[in-house]
Amino acid sequence: MERLFIIMGALSGAIGVAAGAFGAHALRARVEPRMLEVFETGARYQMYHALAMLAAAWMVSRFPGALMNASGWLFMAGTVLFSGSLYAMALTGVRALGAITPLGGVCFIAGWACIALAATKR
Repeated sequence: MERLFIIMGALSGAIGVAAGAFGAHALRARVEPRMLEVFETGARYQMYHALAMLAAAWMVSRFPGALMNASGWLFMAGTVLFSGSLYAMALTGVRALGAITPLGGVCFIAGWACIALAATKR
C-alpha cells in the first residue's frame, strides 16, 4: 500500500500543479472570474491532499491497519469527487456539478479522521 500511495500522491501532485498552471494561464481569459476561483480551489485542495497521500504512504508502515489504508483511499476519492467536480463545473459552467463537491469534502474529512484514529490505536 505504501508504494501505491506514493505513486498516487505524486501523480496527484503533478496533476494539481498542471491544473493550477492551466487555470492561471489558459483559463483566465476564457471563464468568468468566479469560475476561475472555483477551478483554483480544486487545484489547491488537490495539492493539499496529494501531500496528505504522501503522508499516508509514510504512515501506513508506522501505523499499519485498515484505518491507515482507508485514509489514502479516502484522500484519492476526495480528490476525484471534490477537485474533479470543481474542475468540471468551472470548465462546463454546469453548476449542478457542485452537488458532488461536498461528497469529496466528506471523504477528505474522513481521511484525516482515519489518520487520527489510527494514531490513537497504536
